[in-house]
Amino acid sequence: MAAFEEFRVSEACFAGTTGYGYDDLGRETLDKIYARVFGAEKALVRIGFVNGTHALTTALFGVCRPSETLLSVTGAPYDTLQCAIGISGDGDCSLKYYGTDYKQVDLKPDGEPDLEAIKQAASDPKICAVLIQRSRGYGSRRAFSVSDIETIVKAVRAVNQSAAIMVDNCYGEFTEPREPLDAGADLIAGSLIKNPGGGLAPTGGYIAGRADLVDRAAKRMTTPGIEGECGCTIGTNRALYQGFFLAPHIVAQALKTTAFCAGMLEALGYKTSPAPTEDRHDIIQMIEFGEKDKLLKFCAGIQHGSPVDSYVTPVPWAMPGYDDEVVMAAGAFIQGSSIELSCDGPIRAPFIGYMQGGLTYESGKLGVMLAVDEMLRV
Repeated sequence: MAAFEEFRVSEACFAGTTGYGYDDLGRETLDKIYARVFGAEKALVRIGFVNGTHALTTALFGVCRPSETLLSVTGAPYDTLQCAIGISGDGDCSLKYYGTDYKQVDLKPDGEPDLEAIKQAASDPKICAVLIQRSRGYGSRRAFSVSDIETIVKAVRAVNQSAAIMVDNCYGEFTEPREPLDAGADLIAGSLIKNPGGGLAPTGGYIAGRADLVDRAAKRMTTPGIEGECGCTIGTNRALYQGFFLAPHIVAQALKTTAFCAGMLEALGYKTSPAPTEDRHDIIQMIEFGEKDKLLKFCAGIQHGSPVDSYVTPVPWAMPGYDDEVVMAAGAFIQGSSIELSCDGPIRAPFIGYMQGGLTYESGKLGVMLAVDEMLRV
């Protein structure tokens, strides 16, 4: 509310632009609002980002240079980002292709950050950027809190003052009072069809943090010399503003839905993470089904309990950027929107489903109940 008031949001901000998008008041004001809310010097909020991976990759290409090294300190990054870095895939046009090396520090066996190993790795003068993944992704470890991120940042800064510390903030926005930039990170990035879009943003992503790093990301998104000065909004501004305004409440609805899901599945004997009463630092609920059929049936139930495409039964398929087939239930108003009720998972043992979202607790609760009903049918 303070940010909306400070930057004098008015009806004029909702007007869209076309073509180059010069002098787009709504776009320029929304950048300032995102920066204010996330504690950043500058922000880049654009519908030109096709997903969170695109925003993250743009940020990484902005902070990484040839002959230097990107260090991931929370283990392997999310599946689709591995292709962008050059860890997997054919490597064409990846960071590796352009000469940036990659190293990672694995998490300890208990899933906690290995601070001593992080310090040792980050002390290398060739490290130009440090990547922290906030959410679990398609992993079994817990999501990291902002306090966890702060501890990692301090460990890096103890041995390296120059590397840019970047946080993959997807799924984590507004789950806590603080954000990673408040904990000393230099840059964050994420998707608008996850938490910050509030279920209304039709597409897009954001990058926020130190002004020089955001500027470099903008050069990668468009081109040097144009940077963030172009980019039409073609009538989307109202949805972006209203979605961001609603986002904290929508995230709360999603968190309630995931807590209910954890309680119900745990009562049925399934392993869940987080547990029903555990603190949550992202909107993802992990359920270990142990069987492919159980995962598929649960996803089918989520789909059948959705307001859009409820008649569809999701099947596994080879999604771009993933090594395994993925089943994805997402009967959403915005295609692929993770803040709306959805469940997906790679088809690999132990057949874990990752449920997230829920625009309202009422609809989310109903969706979970229908998913369990589908799963328990003989």
